[in-house]
Amino acid sequence: MNFDRVERLIGASNLGLLKTKRVGVVGLGSGGGFVALTLAMSGVGKFVLVDDDVLENTNIVRHVADIRYIGRPKAEVVAELIKLRNPDAEVEVRVGRIEQNMDVLEHLDLLVSGVDGEGPKYVLNQACLKRNLTAVYAGVYERGEGGDVVIIHPYDGPCYACWAEELREGLAVSNLAPGEELDYGMIGKDGTLEAEPGLWLHVARVAATQADMALNELLAGTNVYKVMPTNTVILANTALEILSGHISQPYSAEWVTIERDPNCLVCGDALRNDLSGEAHEEISLDALMNATGITLEGNAEEENE
Repeated sequence: MNFDRVERLIGASNLGLLKTKRVGVVGLGSGGGFVALTLAMSGVGKFVLVDDDVLENTNIVRHVADIRYIGRPKAEVVAELIKLRNPDAEVEVRVGRIEQNMDVLEHLDLLVSGVDGEGPKYVLNQACLKRNLTAVYAGVYERGEGGDVVIIHPYDGPCYACWAEELREGLAVSNLAPGEELDYGMIGKDGTLEAEPGLWLHVARVAATQADMALNELLAGTNVYKVMPTNTVILANTALEILSGHISQPYSAEWVTIERDPNCLVCGDALRNDLSGEAHEEISLDALMNATGITLEGNAEEENE
């Protein structure tokens, strides 16, 4: 595989570094599949792909795969597409739910969440905190009007539970002017961002941002690493009221800061399992969802679009 253009952009030593990096992608639907393939085309050399779903005819207009792959597991399909673009890549595939494949989180350099259900995200959040594993989450809003991407560094800023409680509930964040609030009306009754029926190009803009932030994180400590303004970016694909009373124009973005909640049930000062390994009682998923005002109706599925 000729990575000449990538090498010219980031340098031979940094490309060599990317080839050693191991990235887990959970959820290989419209967003996760895009991110996985993009990272492989950018020089990342090792992947673990987890998804329990198969590619259906309705997925084709919102996926990196085409009609040749209908009926096959999405994780296997994306693995094959990665090998076609980056033959030297090492790809491990797990066809199943992440809850039954938690061992894949060991020895990762970064986790990419491509799931849209809040339940699996909370499971991943707890698992990443235990392993001190950085994760990048993304969500696409109803009708593809916009989306958000956040990078979670364990105990250095919010965990996903802190972040979701503040952002998804539309509370004011630290870098907004007094009285300003985030404006969201796109959360389904089960706590899932309702992205239907947005076009793939709208999903791809959010996924491209997630992939770029993931790639940048993998290059931390190098001369090409870029310091992000803060931990969360909110993208407007159309004219969108992201900040209360303010319309963000199409193709624009707003950076916001979500702080760690010291009383968080997952990473709060009283209950956190600190990096020294001190044990604490496990918090149930129901307790987490109730605390953030999100309800679950059955098991939240991994992204299946």
